[in-house]
Amino acid sequence: MEHLTKETFKKKVFNYEENKDWKFEGDLPCLIDFYADWCSPCKAVAPVLEELAKEYDGKINIYKVNTEEQQELAAAFGIRSIPSLLFCPKEGQPQMAMGALPKETFKSAFKDVLNVE
Repeated sequence: MEHLTKETFKKKVFNYEENKDWKFEGDLPCLIDFYADWCSPCKAVAPVLEELAKEYDGKINIYKVNTEEQQELAAAFGIRSIPSLLFCPKEGQPQMAMGALPKETFKSAFKDVLNVE
């Protein structure tokens, strides 16, 4: 799973400095985990995301953003609570979910939001 910086985020997800309206830059739908090292629910969701990254390899990209290191990126998305999970489909608007979701919830969201099974 790749950790995104502001620069890689702008190339792979959304160039929020150039575009006001959402425009997805990626090749595959993606999930972005906004987390911090001190956050227990973030630690709980990490192994689930590792499993999903393997299961959906080649179908979905799963990225992580450390909100402590990438404060500007977190601020650009108004991240107030972590983990915050941003589901980005190829077409259409992204959707944000909060908290450590169970694996089945991720799978449902992949299907409903990202159109991937």
